[in-house]
Amino acid sequence: MKIFNTFFMGGYECADHINRSGHRVNLLKETQHDIRVAEDYEMLSSIGIKTVREGICWSDVETAPGFFDFSEVYNRMQAAEEFGVQQIWDLIHFGYPDGIYPTHPNFCERFAALCHAFAVFYTENSSQELYVVPINEISFLSWHSGDVRGTVPFAVNSGWDIKYHLCKAAIAGIKALKEADPDCVIILVEPLIKIHGNLQENAEHLHQVNEHQFQAMDIIAGRMCPELGGSEEFLDILGFNYYWNCQWNIDHAPLDWPETLKRRTPLADLLQMAYKRYEKPIFISETGHFGSGRVEWIEEITAECLIAKQRGVDLNGICIYPVTDRPDWDDLSSFSNCGIWDLDIDGNRLPNIPYINAVERAQTQFINTNKILDFVLNFFKN
Repeated sequence: MKIFNTFFMGGYECADHINRSGHRVNLLKETQHDIRVAEDYEMLSSIGIKTVREGICWSDVETAPGFFDFSEVYNRMQAAEEFGVQQIWDLIHFGYPDGIYPTHPNFCERFAALCHAFAVFYTENSSQELYVVPINEISFLSWHSGDVRGTVPFAVNSGWDIKYHLCKAAIAGIKALKEADPDCVIILVEPLIKIHGNLQENAEHLHQVNEHQFQAMDIIAGRMCPELGGSEEFLDILGFNYYWNCQWNIDHAPLDWPETLKRRTPLADLLQMAYKRYEKPIFISETGHFGSGRVEWIEEITAECLIAKQRGVDLNGICIYPVTDRPDWDDLSSFSNCGIWDLDIDGNRLPNIPYINAVERAQTQFINTNKILDFVLNFFKN
């Protein structure tokens, strides 16, 4: 059964956290997607992509504790209706309102209230089914905020504690979403990684550190920390984010890409491992590269995903992230040249033609492969 409008999707930057300098960032505004959404959707539709990842920016929509203003979100919902675009909504994409953080005693209550209010608002104002990511990349966010002082609460040696409380909030939020809209589709999004050892590395230790990437999904599924009330029913669709630096050595040095030593585990193998673990529909929820490597990267990702599908992995999409270029969180004047469209100083969208051509070729590959698979299945069915 088809889950998403299109196999290829686009993601818009929506991080709204406090950065290392103590300043609030809002990449939705920095990239002007909030005021140029119609333009963005029209451009994305022109290359055949009709499913997007968006974020509400919690720090912006909760104007006071328990009071919400979704008017800007509504504008994007209307644009989606106009252009026939399916939206997936992140409720936390790394940012929270001022004064709270995952271990704060009121965090769960505040987040559950947000989830309930958003689901009610959405069902009253949209004809589309609600697809929602309660908290984007719990594993990354807990490390970034709890181990390396990247955002609030700017802690070290607290990654597990942050992860535990984020999962607690996610479970409370999912229950609130389902109470307001029993038919909403819950998507969990986590990084997909591979940590490589050396000849002296203990195999069991290496296995354990690689298992950490699944802790958040396992907790929300009730496989770990059952006191939090997780359930397998909370796993509707699973998204896995994958970039060039998602494979690294045990000493934390990322593996080169493009490769010289051929040490990387093929993405198809990683997807097969994740799918076997949960047996839920999955998709690549973020992927992309920068500079001239964008074309080579999407070609490699496409080839690996075709292999995964041929192996029987229920893979439902590839989300190219970001659609428009993004500034660095800690230096908003520095851009990465990583979008399908890059940005000039005024925010104008500059198409990267080689990347667009590569994305269109990749879409054709999947369309042709699906036609062949459908033909084979129908042949044997008849």
